[in-house]
Amino acid sequence: MLHFLDQFNAVIGVLLFSAYLYQVFYTLYGLVVCPRDRRKAKRPNSTPSRRYAALICARNEEHVIGELVASLRAQDSPAELLDIYVLADNSTDGTARAARQAGATVFERFNPHQVGKGYALDELISHIRMRRPLSDYDAFLVFDADNIVDPHFVSAMDQTFAQGCDVLTSYRNSKNFASSWISASYSIWFLREARFLNYPRMKLHTNCAISGTGFLVSSKIIEENGGWPYHLLTEDIQFSAVCAANGWRIGYCDDAIVYDEQPVTFAQSWRQRMRWAKGFYQVNANYSGDLVRGFCQKPSWKSWSCYDMFMTVAPGMLLTLVTIAFNLVVCLACWGQPSYIVREILSVSGSFLLSTVASFYLGLLLYGILTVLCEWDQIQIPTGKKFLYVFTFPLFMFTYIPISLAALVKKVEWKPIYHTGS
Repeated sequence: MLHFLDQFNAVIGVLLFSAYLYQVFYTLYGLVVCPRDRRKAKRPNSTPSRRYAALICARNEEHVIGELVASLRAQDSPAELLDIYVLADNSTDGTARAARQAGATVFERFNPHQVGKGYALDELISHIRMRRPLSDYDAFLVFDADNIVDPHFVSAMDQTFAQGCDVLTSYRNSKNFASSWISASYSIWFLREARFLNYPRMKLHTNCAISGTGFLVSSKIIEENGGWPYHLLTEDIQFSAVCAANGWRIGYCDDAIVYDEQPVTFAQSWRQRMRWAKGFYQVNANYSGDLVRGFCQKPSWKSWSCYDMFMTVAPGMLLTLVTIAFNLVVCLACWGQPSYIVREILSVSGSFLLSTVASFYLGLLLYGILTVLCEWDQIQIPTGKKFLYVFTFPLFMFTYIPISLAALVKKVEWKPIYHTGS
């Protein structure tokens, strides 16, 4: 029994370590092979000639929508090449009025049955299609209502889009990094995603992944899809999985910066991450087969992208939790046995449990430290808080454990996160 337990723990550990080792390579590649100093980042050296449409779906966002539209109207690219569309989605406040006053073209939608950003985006695209051919635009830029966009965003995306990608994601920073340890943890996670996942992916010419907001989709993809048919709880990850399976290239623009407002309270965060966890399960259930078939093909950037996306949506945490639960059950079951048996079992299971928790915390702490140090100048908060939030970041990530378990059995619906501005 002890031998089996020891072997079981070792196999699971080696399996998970091997499966996700490539992300360590991404981190080292980004740090050593192609380090980036944002202070020396090159601003776009050409004036955009392509035409874009900004798509914004907003539900009861009258306090923030004006800031976003204003930041889009203040771009350093020609104003006539960017049209701004807002869909007030089931709003009961002054979102539509605020967006119109800020200078956007506004539509309204009232549909209590098809709820979520995916449905709203699809309807917004339909409204645009009724006014003009989608081919009038080279690409569409998707934002959340609480965003603020850097003045160089469109011109930077335009310059990278010219390199031939079908989809682009951007550098996601936060408006309210220091509002709480919750918002700080979100912020570190998204900075880590940009710096140590999408940046190395782009340098290695493999697919990146979009993350909710601040992304570009070519009109060719929108027309081929007939709109936006991605309606799962995490429509961004759903779309990323489809891109990997279909061979649509997702790139990353490091100089295009979008500032996002993060949840501040744990209750808000719980609701949002519950939706994310459920959405990841949905994507895993619906697209794992396509992704596995994709990475089993002849090695190429497409097959690697399928593997990368499969590991992104695969429930690796659940496998870890099952292993932990199994060891806990064994520990509890051994009570009442002779003391030498209890000691032997605890030495195996107990050491596994302690080492697993410690390695997770230290690994997340290391990622937090690297992220904050590498993006130091982009985090506009006091130095003391930067160090404090590095240590609370792993605790935030540990709260995904009960969220992941609850999402397995709980019915989850899309619910908005209300923003107040910053």
